Amino acid sequence: MLKRVLFFAALIGIWALVAARHVWDPTLFPSPWHVAQTMWQEFRDGTLVHATAISLRRVLLGYSISLAVGVPLGILLATRKTLEETLGSLVSGLQSLPSICWLPLALLWFGMNDKAILFVVVAGSLVSITTAVQDGVKNLPPTYVRAAQTMGTPQFRIYTDVLLPASLPSILTGAKLGWGYAWRSLMSGELLFVSLGLGQMLMQGRDLADMSQVISVMIVIMALGLLTDRVIFGSLERHVRRRWGLNIS
Repeated sequence: MLKRVLFFAALIGIWALVAARHVWDPTLFPSPWHVAQTMWQEFRDGTLVHATAISLRRVLLGYSISLAVGVPLGILLATRKTLEETLGSLVSGLQSLPSICWLPLALLWFGMNDKAILFVVVAGSLVSITTAVQDGVKNLPPTYVRAAQTMGTPQFRIYTDVLLPASLPSILTGAKLGWGYAWRSLMSGELLFVSLGLGQMLMQGRDLADMSQVISVMIVIMALGLLTDRVIFGSLERHVRRRWGLNIS
């Protein structure tokens, strides 16, 4: 913890030093103090809180849908050869397609509203979750399933009691990747049309040449990502490592 605090303190110190030397114009490269003032003002008037709440609601809804669909789909693609050769090929192709490419279709299909952004978020995160889970299940030792079949385990329980628990490390990896892609997709949607949220605040900062607002929003997004990684995914990873004896120390 101390190392992390010292590291970020050093980064802020370097930032302040560069800003003080006026390497770039202050309007383009504001000081940490100026950014902190802007962030505090936006927090006090509720602008930042409201935008964060809207963006979090969108990303959580889209991510939940992606997780609910992606995990079982990944398991099916890994265990059903016909699905892997057909639907799996489509998933592999979509993996190289940036989520921003879905935005024109989403706007035409749903209009300029939350449904379009939700569609882009799901399209961006679903494929990464599905692919990670599929790879994880395919890399499991086949003896797991054979042992379960030898003991007369029903097919459905092989999925729920064998494949799903055994692939938890890969599912967690896919969940982390999906969360990152969900945020990237959300920002793509919010940046390109007026929709409230953090993306709109980024665009407002750019249009007004207010880099302190841009940087403050970027800091909020990074803080949310760091908090989620440490509190939620970090706790789950530690539990999974203990459960499967994967701790190094």
